[in-house]
Amino acid sequence: MYLQLDGRGPLYDQLTRALKASILDGRIAAGTQLPPTRELAQELEISRTTVLTAYEQLRAEGFIDGRVGSGSFVSQLQTRPPVHHDRTDIDAPSRYAQRVREVCNWDIPRLHRGLRYNLEYGYPMINPTLNNAWGRELARAAAYTRLNSLEAAGLSVLRKQTCDYLARRRGVQAQPDDVLIVSGTQQAINLTARVLVNEGDPVVLEEPHYFLAHQALVAHGARLVAVRTDEHGLVCDELPAQAPRLIYVTPSHHFPSGAVLSMQRRLDLLHYAEQHQCWILEDDYDGEFRYDAHPLAALRSLDEQDRVIYVGTFSKVMFGGLRLAYMVMPAALRSDFLGAKYLGDMACPVIEQAALARFMEDGGFERHLRMARKELKARREAVIAGLKEHARDRVEITDTPAGMHLVAWLHGYDAPRCQALIAHAAEYGLGLHPMAPLYLHTPERQGLLLGYCGLSVNELREAMRLFGQCLDHMELA
Repeated sequence: MYLQLDGRGPLYDQLTRALKASILDGRIAAGTQLPPTRELAQELEISRTTVLTAYEQLRAEGFIDGRVGSGSFVSQLQTRPPVHHDRTDIDAPSRYAQRVREVCNWDIPRLHRGLRYNLEYGYPMINPTLNNAWGRELARAAAYTRLNSLEAAGLSVLRKQTCDYLARRRGVQAQPDDVLIVSGTQQAINLTARVLVNEGDPVVLEEPHYFLAHQALVAHGARLVAVRTDEHGLVCDELPAQAPRLIYVTPSHHFPSGAVLSMQRRLDLLHYAEQHQCWILEDDYDGEFRYDAHPLAALRSLDEQDRVIYVGTFSKVMFGGLRLAYMVMPAALRSDFLGAKYLGDMACPVIEQAALARFMEDGGFERHLRMARKELKARREAVIAGLKEHARDRVEITDTPAGMHLVAWLHGYDAPRCQALIAHAAEYGLGLHPMAPLYLHTPERQGLLLGYCGLSVNELREAMRLFGQCLDHMELA
């Protein structure tokens, strides 16, 4: 417990004043149990008698209550709220911090928090059976892992399991030395920007695109160049004549439209990168989830010039709190990425890595994937069936049999009317999310990004019924 003694008078008086001030300022809240007298005396390096005397004085004045066998607790008092100094006259932060302020407005109210049927994208599906299995793996890892182990690249056993998985599922041939374990896809994007992008460097983004990639690149000073996408993915013929430093793509399942980059365009993109000596960041954020066929081979599997930085994630596949992902690094950048990772946070948590490696080795990861694919397919079908029944011809569905979301384009809606629909839906407990923020330039039409991971099949059916009802109300307004 932090207590500042003022040096005036006997020690028990000083301690009494310090405790009173902490209680009145709210730093020690009502109902808080004070430390035992012997413990506080040792911490402050004073006699236990001094602490006993101070406690007795506070008890006599009504600041604390003594409970037999339990200790001393702060009484319910009308206290002053703690004073927070919000300084606005501090010198301006770095250019990086200024750009972060511009792209991350933490004061924006979260309209959709707490809504009963929130169709927000980005939350992995909860698998109830995963809790027990993961708990067992964590317990085992905690017992058998060398706790002082520190490998910036990640545990070698997890990197080996990742290589085996990528070769089997994504067609990517990599060695453990090529793999870097990172704290989620977002860290992978930040490390790539840190290693490759200088202020003012042009970076190509798909249009529309993943908003957090946009924010991370802008924060590092990149000059974004939006390149159009269509039903076949990135339009490679529209890549800039001036060589960009980096091209960020989601070729296996374009975010957010769901388009798959065609084979010809994959070859065109790789040829462009070779010709212009630029790098490609391939974000394979949900490549595990295809419901009509086997997973597609990754762009990295076609890369003969070692120009593709491949990123995959365990967090979206398992659960968001895991915060583990991986990068397959080009040989020319390997030491740069390892250095940037080490300076950023040295390494990812070792117990979680060991638990995940064992989970993959024992087949638990594949069993979870099979269950997740089956459940997500059912949820996707529930959303599509609900849209066809309740929204009918008022929306156009982007029907891609993959991923954890889909797009519904609104017919006859401009931006203000789309926002009105979202606000109206929130009144019914339905969280809708617009496509417009995912564009660098104003989109030609309005649409909604519908994430279906966070709700059950029955909840999604009810959400679609409410959505149709909201569309009905908007027509009458």
